[in-house]
Amino acid sequence: MTLLSKSFQRRSIASMAFLAFASIALLTHAQSIWPNKSVKIVVPYPPGGATDIVARAVAPELTKAFGQSFFVENRGGAGGNVGSDIVAKSAPDGYTLVMATVGTHAINKSLYSRMPYDPQKDFAPITLVAGVPNVMVMNTERAKNLGIQSVADFIKYAKTHPGQLNMASSGNGSSTHLSGELFKAMTGIFMTHIPYNGSGPAMMGMVSGNVDVMFDNLPASMAQIKSGRLTAFAVTSANRSSALPDVPTVEEAVQLKGFEASSWFGLLAPAGTPVDVLNRIQQETAKALSTPAMKEKLVAQGAVPSGSTPQEFAAFIDAEIKKWGPVVKTSGAKVD
Repeated sequence: MTLLSKSFQRRSIASMAFLAFASIALLTHAQSIWPNKSVKIVVPYPPGGATDIVARAVAPELTKAFGQSFFVENRGGAGGNVGSDIVAKSAPDGYTLVMATVGTHAINKSLYSRMPYDPQKDFAPITLVAGVPNVMVMNTERAKNLGIQSVADFIKYAKTHPGQLNMASSGNGSSTHLSGELFKAMTGIFMTHIPYNGSGPAMMGMVSGNVDVMFDNLPASMAQIKSGRLTAFAVTSANRSSALPDVPTVEEAVQLKGFEASSWFGLLAPAGTPVDVLNRIQQETAKALSTPAMKEKLVAQGAVPSGSTPQEFAAFIDAEIKKWGPVVKTSGAKVD
């Protein structure tokens, strides 16, 4: 080999080494400046429901914090499984998140015989955004016509008119469904369950008078309660909601000891997303949730802001899966 060829070979090796180093440096730099493009928050339900409301409250705050657009995309279907699965199978680069719920990441694991994703293994928890009670609501005109003015009146009517009342929900196995099933089981009444594809469509059914009662997520019903179209009889949480301080809990209303069924919403990313990205999103979300303006906005909707760490949120999800499994089994609800 001539000196010239040896020199050329050394330069080639040096060039390749430089290019490899440059590529690694660029990749590292790109990761360090995350986000350098828009971030999508998938809401696995149709627009208008509580999940959508919470996501759209948080997205602008993250946009301001990071200087890149955080936008909401609704991908409903299969009780939240469609949108959640999209995120589970997305690149773990911090640019696709999901606003998960008690349904998608706690209830569905026991409800569906086949799940397209594992709510624990396929996701990296970021933070619990907010918890909300469900609220027992009736179409105001319908309640007036039936002479129902309280939870006690509702139970009495249901027992004296078996099979004449129906119950809306945002879908089979959703918290709005299981809250109603728990109510039926503990009061001994019967109602026909009418599942809708999301809280928004169910709410339209309620407002139009096509269905009688719903145990809806409070944020999704708040506007209709305030407008007078719906009447709130009770909240499903252990304590009263500061957003509706005059509305009793179900337990208070009819001495239904131990009745409690609340919902929650939280951010997760695909498993494998860099830890520093998860921590940055959690920190900025928690910061936003602690501001007076955001607190007021969420509390007015009946939500209780959180902002927990990824580790705390992971433990919370594990506990929720264990909690709701027996409830699903007792209700007899199952989706194939």
